[in-house]
Amino acid sequence: MAKLNKKVTTGLKVLISTVLIYFIFTKINVSEIKEILLKSNPIYLIFATIFFILSKFIGAIRLNLYFHQLNIMLTHKSNFKLYLLGMFYNLFLPGGIGGDAYKGYILKKTFNVKTKRMVSVLVLDRLGGLLLLFIYACTLIAFIDLELLNGYRWLFIAAIPLSVLVFWLLNKKFFSYVLPIFWKSTALSALVQLAQLVSIWFILLALNIDTNQISYLIIFLISSIVAVVPLTLGGIGSREVTFYYGAKFLELDQNISVGVSVLFFLITALVSLIGVLYHFKKIKLELAATSANTSA
Repeated sequence: MAKLNKKVTTGLKVLISTVLIYFIFTKINVSEIKEILLKSNPIYLIFATIFFILSKFIGAIRLNLYFHQLNIMLTHKSNFKLYLLGMFYNLFLPGGIGGDAYKGYILKKTFNVKTKRMVSVLVLDRLGGLLLLFIYACTLIAFIDLELLNGYRWLFIAAIPLSVLVFWLLNKKFFSYVLPIFWKSTALSALVQLAQLVSIWFILLALNIDTNQISYLIIFLISSIVAVVPLTLGGIGSREVTFYYGAKFLELDQNISVGVSVLFFLITALVSLIGVLYHFKKIKLELAATSANTSA
């Protein structure tokens, strides 16, 4: 029954992603987007890829902080390999074992950690990332030149400390065992999302977009929040729809906006594909505190 439910869920995700992609392709000029992508500056795209990889490296360090709170003292090197494998599973094998589920399963099996705590830190890691996406989005929205926001900008500014307080209280009340790393993990989340914003900025430069950059960054942040909702395969479709309607709302070029989304996806897929190496090659989970190691 569980396998059947997983197949049904996966099938629905495939269907939703397909419908959204088809919908977007009926709304945009595919030939124009192809031309936009072909004219992109490869040097800037290389820098975009470097900062995307940097964001994932910092994200892996943040996740390892949570693991250490569970006395899973993985080295950053072995944890990063596991992180890359998780990225590969999330994007390329959505019908099988998800990346987070695989990491949780292997670590629980190897180190005999309580399932509840393992699931909790994986969820908190995601929530920490969402918190900073929200904070950056509110910050940029508060200062964007948009007449519609006049008189309401203070709401976005006030939402920043309020969201941090709510997340801190959530950690304190239900996950006190990770509270000691709250501020450190939050700072790392800030660096993760900042690196991704820089990555998007380089994509904008690659497409020779030197105006309305803040607007495109806001759309990216909102699309990243939307993409976390598990309705599509790795955010495929939902991110492009957000870029399309975000551009339409902010009176930007929808073709260019979707082109930015496509380039970001291609970079994500390229980096995630590295994880296939660890699908075929067992990962040695080396421990930082001892000389012992095991294989996953």
